[in-house]
Amino acid sequence: MTAASLRAPAHLVDPRAKAYWTVRSLAGWLVIAAVQIIVWVAVKHPDAVHPILFAVTVAVALAHVSVMPQWRYRVHRWEATDTAVYTQSGWFNQERRIAPVARIQTVDTQRGPFEQVFGLANVTVTTASAAGPLKIHGLRRAAADALVEDLTVRTQAAGGDAT
Repeated sequence: MTAASLRAPAHLVDPRAKAYWTVRSLAGWLVIAAVQIIVWVAVKHPDAVHPILFAVTVAVALAHVSVMPQWRYRVHRWEATDTAVYTQSGWFNQERRIAPVARIQTVDTQRGPFEQVFGLANVTVTTASAAGPLKIHGLRRAAADALVEDLTVRTQAAGGDAT
C-alpha cells in the first residue's frame, strides 16, 4: 500500500454546477436588489444615494454572478482511490483535504431544492478528524450515488474502527 499524499484531485465537478452556482448566487442578489428598491420607493424624498447604491449593487452582483461560478468550477475537484478520498474546494479561500479510506465513518448524499432542479447532489465523507467532514459539492446525482456506494464498499473492506 502506498502512502496517500496531499495533491490535486483528478476529477472536476459536473459542468452543471456552474449554472447551479449562478442561479443560487443570483437569487441572493435579487433579494438585496429588491430590498434596495423597496427602500428607494418608500422614502418620501429620495436623494442621489439610492440610485448610486443600486448601481454599485448591480455592478458587484454582475461581477460576482459571472466570475464566481467559473472560478469555483476550475477549483472544485474530487477523487476517490483505493486508499483515500481527495477534495479541493473554495474560490477565495481554497482548501485541499485528504481522508484515508480506513478513517471514513459515514458517507452521505444531500440534495437541496436547487440541486434537484439541476440534477446535482453533494457527498459528505465523515471521519474522526477534528477538521470536520470532507464535502464534495456539485456532482451529477448518478455520480454521487455511485461514489457513496463505492466508498461504502471500500470502507467495509478496509476494516478497522475508522478512528
